[in-house]
Amino acid sequence: MIRILLADDEHLIRGALAALLTFERDLEVVAEASTGPEAVAMARHHKPDVAVLDLQMPGKDGITVAEDLSRSLPGCQTLIVTSHGLPGHLKRALASGVQGFVSKTVSAQELASIIRSVHGGSRYIDSTLAADAISAGDSPLTSREADLLTLAADGAPIEDIAERAALAQGTVRNYLSAVTTKLGVENRHAAAYLAQRRGWI
Repeated sequence: MIRILLADDEHLIRGALAALLTFERDLEVVAEASTGPEAVAMARHHKPDVAVLDLQMPGKDGITVAEDLSRSLPGCQTLIVTSHGLPGHLKRALASGVQGFVSKTVSAQELASIIRSVHGGSRYIDSTLAADAISAGDSPLTSREADLLTLAADGAPIEDIAERAALAQGTVRNYLSAVTTKLGVENRHAAAYLAQRRGWI
């Protein structure tokens, strides 16, 4: 039996998926979680063979959970299932050692097959998501620029961003000006929108 952890904050989706996977004779859902920290705790307790993780969960996202599990449970393979398959997310997932990255549009039968493949040591990447990641290219932003743009993404004023980043307001303005130039947009709001769409922040 392949022991599975399911982590998704949408209870209906998680429950339906767990029910569908019970029809597979070689798969057993041994634990479920609705947040990132809960997923890590449940994985450490139940020691699944494969963790099927939603990308966006409260507390910690699926990729961060996968990073934690790669350190604490190296025998557990990780598979990200998402409805937000942005190129930057895929690249980050692969860099974190995630074995699979698939869209939530897959059928339960397909997912069961992917789980078996990942458990066997193969890597599975949704072909459409892979093509999008290749066409989007790598992020041109430095880690500091990405951090500041993330703080600016909710429309926060420069003063707030500077306080949260422990930087002078002029320094923040300079960083965000460099970002808008790199991305070829007119302001930090447009830069944040573009970077989010490409999964760079």
